Amino acid sequence: MSLLANFTTLRVGGEARTLIHATTEEELIAAVEAADAAGDPLLVLGGGSNILISDSGFDGTVIKVETIGNSYEIDACSGGTLQVSAGVSWDEFVLFTIDKGLANLESLSGIPGTVGGAPIQNIGAYGHDVSEVIARVRTYDREAKSIKTFTAAECNFSYRNSLFKESGDRYVILDVTFQLRRGEESLAIAYPELAQELNVRIGNRAPIGAVREAVLKLRAKKGMLEGLDIHSAGSFFTNPIVSAAIAEQLPIDAPQWPQEDGQIKLSAAWLMERSGVSKGDSFGGAAISPLHVLALTNANDASAADVVELARIVKAKVKSAFGITLEPELRLVGVLL
Repeated sequence: MSLLANFTTLRVGGEARTLIHATTEEELIAAVEAADAAGDPLLVLGGGSNILISDSGFDGTVIKVETIGNSYEIDACSGGTLQVSAGVSWDEFVLFTIDKGLANLESLSGIPGTVGGAPIQNIGAYGHDVSEVIARVRTYDREAKSIKTFTAAECNFSYRNSLFKESGDRYVILDVTFQLRRGEESLAIAYPELAQELNVRIGNRAPIGAVREAVLKLRAKKGMLEGLDIHSAGSFFTNPIVSAAIAEQLPIDAPQWPQEDGQIKLSAAWLMERSGVSKGDSFGGAAISPLHVLALTNANDASAADVVELARIVKAKVKSAFGITLEPELRLVGVLL
């Protein structure tokens, strides 16, 4: 038996009946095929940064993806194409691209997890999503029992969502190919908070190294960097997307971001704070981060049940105050909110 709390950033989760560390693509596929052939429930685990596992653990096979390596071609004019293994640390990869003079990932600095987890959740921060730079995703299709490659268009990316998330555990990501721009300047700065830190206007650009440092500084202030001794899964809830009619009913100071389809994205953190959720609120060993209201943390030897109950309290307060249901950003294994 292996305690899964040791492999998640929240530091909660019971034992796995079987835990396999897959360090090569061949080992990963073989482990998946063996579990499927035996009819064993399967959980594929990357960096453990976007998941909440129950105290009862997982009664099946857990595969910890630890495949590493990449190949890349960088042209002085056109940019770089990089094929990166699923088990590579996301932030180490981002730093690698910046060191190579490649732009477009700088605002995604400091996000915990692995490269393989990035397309599943379509990770994003400060106005940009990883879907903007993904060219292909190569997977193992558990139903067809074969390798299948998806183009970016076939991944059905949307806000914190993708084909891979919607299809459950059918596709096991093997590697991701990125297309990056060669250049010293970042993408357009889209968030006021980041623009203020960089001392630039919204829509302007800045040196990619400076953007990375500013993003890391902001994430550290919010307690959303690894190594800060704050055990969380990052942002626990997604920013809700609602109709314009619902958004119009909110107070005038509610942050709102119009979407291309006419809907409005709201700030989950603002909704939480305005509904009476405060930094430091706690239940059992779980607590709202003292640095950022959107992070639910394991503050004092919390159980998964503690975290779940705190999340339910938050959801109920927002629902009561605004009639809006917050949805978890992280994956729930063996628990319900």
